[in-house]
Amino acid sequence: MLEIPATTPNRIGFDNQKYLAEQTAAIHERVAEFGTKLYLELGGKLVYDYHASRVLPGFHPNVKMELLRELRDDADIILCIHAGDIERRKIRADFGITYDADALKLIDDLKEQGLLVRAVVITRFDNQPAAAAFKNKLEHRGVRVYTHRFTRGYPTEVDIVVSPEGYGANEYVVTEKPLVVVTGPGPGSGKLATCLSQMYHDHQRGVKSGYAKFETFPIWNLPLKHPVNVAYEAATADIRDFNVVDPFHLEASGSVAVNYNRDVEVFPVLRRILTRITGSPRYQSPTEMGVNRAGFGITDDAVTQEAACQEIIRRYFRYRCEHAMGFVDRETVQKVELLMNDLGIKPENRAVVAPARQAGVEAEAKGKGNEGIFCGTAMELPDSTIILIRA
Repeated sequence: MLEIPATTPNRIGFDNQKYLAEQTAAIHERVAEFGTKLYLELGGKLVYDYHASRVLPGFHPNVKMELLRELRDDADIILCIHAGDIERRKIRADFGITYDADALKLIDDLKEQGLLVRAVVITRFDNQPAAAAFKNKLEHRGVRVYTHRFTRGYPTEVDIVVSPEGYGANEYVVTEKPLVVVTGPGPGSGKLATCLSQMYHDHQRGVKSGYAKFETFPIWNLPLKHPVNVAYEAATADIRDFNVVDPFHLEASGSVAVNYNRDVEVFPVLRRILTRITGSPRYQSPTEMGVNRAGFGITDDAVTQEAACQEIIRRYFRYRCEHAMGFVDRETVQKVELLMNDLGIKPENRAVVAPARQAGVEAEAKGKGNEGIFCGTAMELPDSTIILIRA
């Protein structure tokens, strides 16, 4: 084992407390705008957001939990999970646990912080055996569970979607507080559909309610090719997400804002649905729907750019490993390679790469290894010291 002396100390590029204050205020302002009730779709990871903490040094991975604690007197929480994800036993890659296990863990994590989940909504429910068993498990634990089936007519037949046969066929989740945070384990959990279904039922009852979205990435007020936004593309390369300039925001305001492809693609349909429910088109762009203030927490752009470049390289190696194990396809690896080329970065720009490769060469020269496989490992400590291991 060999230690290489430290060169550059870790630096902070993000003010977590400033971000928390700005984000809390922005959500309160949006709640006040709608008056009676706001459904806030919370995307990304609610807890343990290590991607954000890696690309925004200073960002606390559990800051969203702290945000919910700040809002808890005014907020109910609804947790959504897609029945198909339960049936397929979909895995959360960072923890290696299934989505239903993650949902149970999230309920417990929130409870530890004094935050109660008002209800769980199992979306696109069609009596799948595993989803039905999960429903029973939750109810046995005293959790209220609602089931929503696939919305009839979605996305093209808005007249059916916004009708008793569409959203009206869903169970209505009774909430008490002016802010309803709708979250779930991973993308495609049915958060948006749940928000819209709730709004439909509210307006049928004469209750004025609105919708907004809170998602950290991409950061709308950073450039399209800023490394922090490119790192988001790298993180979602396996599901083929990519960032775009929001054309609706550009047309409505004349200013450039960054969003991602799925939100931009669905916006025309979403705007028609919201207009049909509420009677007026509140939002002119998907960016306008958001309440994200992460960009205003950046205090040193150079630090965040470097951290994001390092994260892109880390993702590249992770995808290469997952490709070798058969978890992702070659196109995913190639997507990240193209992103790296666009930014002019190489694997060797990560401090541990060259030492690890050299350690592997030295392990072979010394006759180590097993059945012709030689390993070299390099680990960078928080003070930038690099430790080498040869095997």
